[in-house]
This record gives sequence, C-alpha cells and structure tokens, in this order.
Amino acid sequence: MLNITPTELKTNLLSGLTVALAMVPEAIAFALIAQVSPLTGLYAAFIVALITSAFGGRPGMISGATGALAVVMVALVVEHGVQYLFATVVLMGILQLLAAILRLGKFIRMVPHPVMLGFVNGLAIVIFLAQFQHFKVATPAGGTSWMAPGPVALMAGLIALTMAIIYLLPKLTKAVPATLVAIVATSVLVIGFGVDTKTVGDLGSIKGGLPAFSIPMVPINLETLKIIFPYALILAFIGLIESLLTLTLIDAMTDTRGRANRECAAQGAANVVTGFFGGMGGCAMIGQSMINVNNGALHRLSGIATALFLLSFILFGSALIERIPLAALIGVMFVVAEKTFEWGSFRLFGKVPRADVFIGLLVAGVTVIADLAIAVVAGVIVSALVFAWEHAKQVRLTSSVAPNGRKIYDVQGSLFFASVTDFQQQFSPADDPDEVEIDFRGAKLMDHSAIEAVNALAERYDRAGKRLTLRHLSPDCVQLLDKAQKMIEVDYKEDPRYRVADDALA
Repeated sequence: MLNITPTELKTNLLSGLTVALAMVPEAIAFALIAQVSPLTGLYAAFIVALITSAFGGRPGMISGATGALAVVMVALVVEHGVQYLFATVVLMGILQLLAAILRLGKFIRMVPHPVMLGFVNGLAIVIFLAQFQHFKVATPAGGTSWMAPGPVALMAGLIALTMAIIYLLPKLTKAVPATLVAIVATSVLVIGFGVDTKTVGDLGSIKGGLPAFSIPMVPINLETLKIIFPYALILAFIGLIESLLTLTLIDAMTDTRGRANRECAAQGAANVVTGFFGGMGGCAMIGQSMINVNNGALHRLSGIATALFLLSFILFGSALIERIPLAALIGVMFVVAEKTFEWGSFRLFGKVPRADVFIGLLVAGVTVIADLAIAVVAGVIVSALVFAWEHAKQVRLTSSVAPNGRKIYDVQGSLFFASVTDFQQQFSPADDPDEVEIDFRGAKLMDHSAIEAVNALAERYDRAGKRLTLRHLSPDCVQLLDKAQKMIEVDYKEDPRYRVADDALA
C-alpha cells in the first residue's frame, strides 16, 4: 500500500500536472529535432516517465524524451528512416539492461565533484539557451528567423509575469505549486483577452490515440545490426550518464540515496518498451526533475502522475493544452535554469585548486558546445590525469647510512605509472656503497609500471655489482617481481598486505 499522507498526495499530484505541462513543448521540440512526429516524442515521454517512475532507483526523478538523445538520432532517421530508430531504441534499452545486470551503475561514483558542478552548470545553460528557439518563426525559404520586436516584447512580458508568480507566490502560500499557478494564470490571461502569441499548438498537434504495439519494420539481419548498434551504444551511454548524474544530483539535494543499478534497469526496460510502441526513447530530464523536486514531490506517484497526465493530454485535452502560451512554459524553464545553476561555484574561485576550477569550466563548456557524454568523459579523464600528476609528485625518498656502511633508502608515497620515472632518477647505483637497502614500508606499489620500475632498479644495481635488499613489499608484489626476486627480504610480521593492480592477478 502506498505510504503517503493526504498533503503529500496533493503535492505529488499537482507537481505531476505541472511537470506534464512543462514536458509537452520539450517532447515536441525534441521530436522535431530528431525529425520524427510530435507524437513520437510524446509517446516516449509517457512510456519512459511511467516505467522509470514506477520501477526506477530514484523516486521523484522524471524521465522522458531528451535533446541529448535527439541530436544523436537525427542522422539515423535522415539516412535510414524512423523504423530503424525504433529498432535502435529497443537495442539501446537492451544494452542498458545489460549494464544493470553487470552492475555498472556503481561507476558513477568515479565522477569527481568538479565534473558534477560542470555538468549541472552546463545543463542549466543549455536549458536556458534552448528556450530562445521559441522566439523564431519559419521563413518561406524553409529556414527560421527571429520574430518581430513586437511579438518578442509581448512574449518577454508574459515570461516575466510567469517568473514573477513563481518567485513571489511562495511568500504568500505554498498550498499549490507556484509553477502550476503561473502556467494557469498566464494561460487564462492570454486566452481570456485573446492575446496573439505563440502557443503549444504552434509546435505541432498533440492529439492522438493510445500508443500501439508494433515490431520495428526492419530486416532482421547482420546488416541491420551494423547500422543500429553504433547508434544504440552511444544512446545507451548518453542516457545512462545523464540519468545517473541526475540521480546523484537529486541525492545531494534531498540528502537521500538512490539506487544506480536499479535506475539502469528501469531506463533499459522503459526504452525497450518505448521502441515497440513507437516512441523515440529517453532518459532522465534534469529540468523537469528539478521542477518536481523543488515542488517537494519525492514519491514515485509524482512521476506516475506526470505520465498519466501526458497520456490524458494526448487522448482528451489536446485542444486545451495546445492553447497554452509558450511564454508561460519558457518562464518556467528559465526559473528551472536559474535554480539548477550552482551560483555558489563562483565563490570557489581562489579557494579550491585551480585544476578543479578548470575541470568545472571545461565540463560546462563542452556540455554547451558538444554534448553531455563527451563533457563528462573529458572531465573524468582530465581529473584522472590531474590526480595522477599530483600524486606522482608525492613520492619521497630519504636516505641514511647504517653503522655497517649500508645505505638505506626509505620510500614514502604511491608508486605508479606517473611517478616511476622520478622514482628511478633518485637512485645512483654507481655512487652508492656496496650494500644498499630500499624500505617500502611507507610506500605502495599500485600498478604493473611500479613493478617494472623495481625490476629495472634491481637490474641497475646488479650490473653495478652492488648488493640490493628490498624490504616490506606486499606478497602480491613479490609474486610479480622477476629480476628482483633474489633481492627481497621477507618479513611475514611487518610486510604490508595489499593487492597490486595487475592483469596477472585478475
């Protein structure tokens, strides 16, 4: 039985209605980007929202058709047709289910905080900039141009009114979501006074019936797989990255913990079903998720209500929904962009390492210029390189001479691929006495490069005719050493116990 109070019930239902209204123009716009019919986007929004809300790993998160996926789909649709898109979406879902089975969702924890900040800020900018396409109109030549100053000023005024209601109404009452009141109030004003401005209907009709089951009409052979697999792999990757990052963001905002692998499974199941019901597929939508969370709707009911409201719009309410002014929905998304952007990140300048600031700016910039997947991958790679570089500088050697004349090197830090060169350069076998000891008590050999560095060092001392002793190495390191085996002094009580990352131990 659903454990929810009457107040929470009202909050989640009204928030679901608000989010559904905000999703309509987004779904239509993304469908047009992918060069498919508006209903293809709306069906995807309905099915993906319903399944992920009911079975996903993050209650309160909203999924649907997204622009990040649409820009990848367009080339496939143009070259091969919409049926190949449906087949690709099914395969995309299967790959996401496979990711859930392999429990790959846990790897989202490898995304550093600067990358998360860049992701959030980049998407906020993308949401903001995306709204300006609604200020354009079609030209006779088939292109688009900016609207005349008068209509632009009118839309700007309606947008300002919508935003003012959203910001000011909570100071008076929180009984109903301010975003819903703003949409309704602006719509009543426009319809009541017959104001001539762009509406949802100008994007395309949302009238339709129930989505029907249909197997994608494509040849089932290896040639088809060669066509759709690369697109499916990219779409699956982008969809999971955006969904899991949104999940992590909401976790941080609500001080809760979602289930990444369960979300992967829900996203995969949703896309498999969507492909068989004429939808374009989807993933988490950060804008609509922020609307939902900011409304205080954190139950699965809010997402399920969103999906059912979307379906009701398609079946029964198209005539009314198509009369909603776009300015009202643009105002809502402007507020979403403002609330999504981490304004506090500006205060970090001069307080955190410059590399972290650079990574955040890099991810945000690439998100705006290219796409989310490239931005996140670039951010993780740069973060890893910065981490490696900083830790490479932390390997320290101190030396001393024992009463018997033996020279003792004490190694501190992590020895891995980035630090081995500096490590090797600090030894001079020709200048050392006949007996040398290297103590690894305060060091860790992290990878195969470290193992090979120790082997190479042993060879240098062997060629110089010096006796080298290696102490306090992990048994796993000892197992992998080759030339240095005879130089190891084993201390079963004090030798460290850790596993070196190496293929031979996999």
